[in-house]
Amino acid sequence: MSEPDATGPQRDEVAARLALVLGRLNRLIRPTTGDLTQSQLSALSSIVRLGPLRSGDLARIESVTPPSMTRLMGGLEATGLVERTADPDDGRAALLSATPAGVEAVLRARAHRARRLGVLLAGLDDEAMDTLDAATDILERTVEGDAPRPGSRAEPSA
Repeated sequence: MSEPDATGPQRDEVAARLALVLGRLNRLIRPTTGDLTQSQLSALSSIVRLGPLRSGDLARIESVTPPSMTRLMGGLEATGLVERTADPDDGRAALLSATPAGVEAVLRARAHRARRLGVLLAGLDDEAMDTLDAATDILERTVEGDAPRPGSRAEPSA
């Protein structure tokens, strides 16, 4: 009789625990004030990170419907955080780009989140911080390897 595979259930348990703690952590460090909704900030961050994008590609990356993305972008355009330009490869399509004010809004939000996370981590000892540093390296590699690309089918995220 063979031994049960211990890695499967352990991986599933770690994944479930990590999903819960990341969700809770995200809520704790999320900006509580500001003019941008979480959806707007996420979409704007994707534009800043990936460069000019078509609205449909951005909708797939953000796992929202195209009409929802159109509404999101309308709000960001109205506030001067995003601009549309003609797609040089297809004159019928437009590319969405972050304006300098849009880039600044993303940088401010990232700094705010980092400050709030810093407060939460302040009580940890050096050993715990070293462990978090190593875990962060692993998570960065995992995310960078699986990041959705424009035109690809993005998996829904929680």
